[in-house]
Amino acid sequence: METLKFKTNIKCTGCVAKVTPFLNNEMEIKKWEVDILNPEKILTVKVNNNDSKKIIEAIEKAGFKAEIL
Repeated sequence: METLKFKTNIKCTGCVAKVTPFLNNEMEIKKWEVDILNPEKILTVKVNNNDSKKIIEAIEKAGFKAEIL
């Protein structure tokens, strides 16, 4: 299992709630969390398959931005 980190614009618990179904539907994601207290709003994702493009696409479908760190 790999850990990927992304800088996002997910800034509050409402934003986390909005992105939750999109990230939970990605089969390769085993666990994820967003540190909304960090100025860069870091999303940490544990995955079996390192497909950061799919994760970024899921975040963008939810209406947010992400870039891999």
